Amino acid sequence: MPESIRIEIYSRPGCHLCDDAKAVIEPFSRRYPLKLTVTDVDSTPDLRAAYGTEIPVVMINGTEAFRHRVDAQAFERKLKDLWNPSIS
Repeated sequence: MPESIRIEIYSRPGCHLCDDAKAVIEPFSRRYPLKLTVTDVDSTPDLRAAYGTEIPVVMINGTEAFRHRVDAQAFERKLKDLWNPSIS
């Protein structure tokens, strides 16, 4: 079992979908050991080119899991699979 589950949200300030994604994800940190990082896609030209307006992009342990919207039930299923893979 991993020590923590790495969640990275590629976002930008003023993005309402990004704020919605964070609001869906943050409550899960009470039940799962999440390490949440929010990265501004405008911080580097490479990120801006990679994601542009296709935000938010949510990565779980380095793998893209969601783009634009995060479904809470689907997010929790992914967390359960990572946190206790023998139950899936």
